[in-house]
Amino acid sequence: MAYKTDIEIAQECKMKKITEVAAAAGIDEKYVEQYGNYKAKIDYSFLKDNKDKTDGKLILVTAITPTPAGEGKTTTAVGLTDGLRHIGKNSIAALREPSLGPVFGIKGGAAGGGYAQVVPMEDINLHFTGDFHAIGAANNLLAAMLDNHIQQGNSLGIDPKQIIWKRAVDMNDRQLRHIIDGIGGKAQGVPREDGFDITVASEVMAVMCLASDVTDLKKRCGDIIVGYTYEGKPVTAHDLKAEGAMTALLKDALKPNLVQTLEGTPAFVHCGPFANIAHGCNSITATRMALKLGDYVVTEAGFAADLGAEKFFDINCRIGNLHPDAVVVVGTVRALKYHGGVPKDELGTENLEALEAGLPNLLQHVGNIKDVFKLPCVVAINAFPTDTEAELKLVEEKCKELGVNAVLSEVWAKGGAGGAALAEEVVKLCEQPAEYSAAYDLGISIEDKISEIAHKVYHAKHMMMLPAAKKKAAQLEELGFGNVPICMAKTQYSFSDDPKLLGAPQDFTLTVRDLKVSAGAGFIVAYTGDIMTMPGLPKSPAAERIDVDADGKISGLF
Repeated sequence: MAYKTDIEIAQECKMKKITEVAAAAGIDEKYVEQYGNYKAKIDYSFLKDNKDKTDGKLILVTAITPTPAGEGKTTTAVGLTDGLRHIGKNSIAALREPSLGPVFGIKGGAAGGGYAQVVPMEDINLHFTGDFHAIGAANNLLAAMLDNHIQQGNSLGIDPKQIIWKRAVDMNDRQLRHIIDGIGGKAQGVPREDGFDITVASEVMAVMCLASDVTDLKKRCGDIIVGYTYEGKPVTAHDLKAEGAMTALLKDALKPNLVQTLEGTPAFVHCGPFANIAHGCNSITATRMALKLGDYVVTEAGFAADLGAEKFFDINCRIGNLHPDAVVVVGTVRALKYHGGVPKDELGTENLEALEAGLPNLLQHVGNIKDVFKLPCVVAINAFPTDTEAELKLVEEKCKELGVNAVLSEVWAKGGAGGAALAEEVVKLCEQPAEYSAAYDLGISIEDKISEIAHKVYHAKHMMMLPAAKKKAAQLEELGFGNVPICMAKTQYSFSDDPKLLGAPQDFTLTVRDLKVSAGAGFIVAYTGDIMTMPGLPKSPAAERIDVDADGKISGLF
């Protein structure tokens, strides 16, 4: 049977005008800034004017450890939002913007899939409303002002060998990871080692996601540490007088983007840090707006629950004063069989033994949600045609042993109607008391916080900090950064820092090789394994299959 591609389904959708979507969501037209017919930004004054309105219920969609078989987290989040509308609930989604890097790389688009998508999907996956371009420009303005300061006499005494601020581009480009710039003579700048991060790894992205308003955005930009003096003192964007101009570039990007699902359900799609190298959640501003508009708000966090969900609970909820009510953990029978040792090309065959071997990955994520973060949850089994009754029953039985229901999600094939059963379960969970607990206390040391994450969330046997990381931890605590959250930079493919350890490994040591303070964002990044902040393209990038016809119609975009 031939299935339509995601882009073919999206292009067949008869979208509502965005003014209709905004009006149906309860947004007065005075807050709506249109970007064409089907996209709009919502002015942040909406939050100030509606601050006394009661918040809706907040539902986080997370997932098992990702595999090449795919899990469908965004698809489930979109389908659940439509499913809640299908059963008569006032729902709205708050999702992340896709990065151009994965769109043209190995992962493809990130606007959902099948009949559970946000549209216009081509715009959302490409330039959208220019947010990422603004973030990259602000990042690179700061880099230019930093190097210009050194060129013009370096009155701050910045040590070129202790500069930690990199340039950014929203593309997977390994060639730019480590470069030497400023060569060609005195007039061309000061020669030094440099490099690029992908835009979604820039601290400016994290600052945008966590800022509560323009004033807070400007302060956070000013707090960004770009390097250190010869005496070891931190140098900030404020020292370079850069925060005002950076905020001027970012002020419009701070306004959340409103779009719609294929079924016309309102959806905010705003900001998008990666969860393996950043904190992996959409903007707090968008989530807060959604909570003022919907009785049920569905949001998602990047990659699996050990990364995105942990950061959502320990960073986003703390900084944004958010109180989640329920969690959905997405998994597939195919992905669980992969965790059980089945090669990708054999996942369509029933294999209960492999499924049972892979199930501990799902159960460990579910156990973390219930036992570490103290939240009610449901498992959404993202349905595939090759799933057998016996396989689905085994997943259901194993989840019930943990006191958690497993619900079949058919949103890819059926849209909101296929998410109705999941929506019913989520509504029930939202009526339960949600205690919500963080994985660690902010008052303990940096090393102890990392240890708590490693042992409680990753289930590591040991946590080891290399001497360079230990030294950095001591320096950061001395500088007054001991009481901020931790943002783990770790592979998304395993609970451990080794992408080859599938399932639910226990007997491993998590090694932290370096630390970096993101003072503007308000957290410390801990680097594990060989995780990189600038990905590369695969042997056969998705870009090779994307094309445009004579009428400007795009094809191959997922």
